[in-house]
Amino acid sequence: MNHTRLTSHATLAGATYQKSSRSTASGNCVEVATLDSGYRAIRDSKNPTGATLTITAAEWTAFTTSLRTGKFD
Repeated sequence: MNHTRLTSHATLAGATYQKSSRSTASGNCVEVATLDSGYRAIRDSKNPTGATLTITAAEWTAFTTSLRTGKFD
């Protein structure tokens, strides 16, 4: 079973977040950073100082593959 990991902002200092190329100007975006540890940090662009979810690179790949293949339609 996978467990959700919430990471402190001190741990994420210096992380560079990116938005999807499909993001709009409305500000309703998810931002993702690749961390030195290989994990991905995910946060809400409307609340960049809020909670940040961290997942493994394999979990990120599985998630994005599921999006591309329509698993969540």
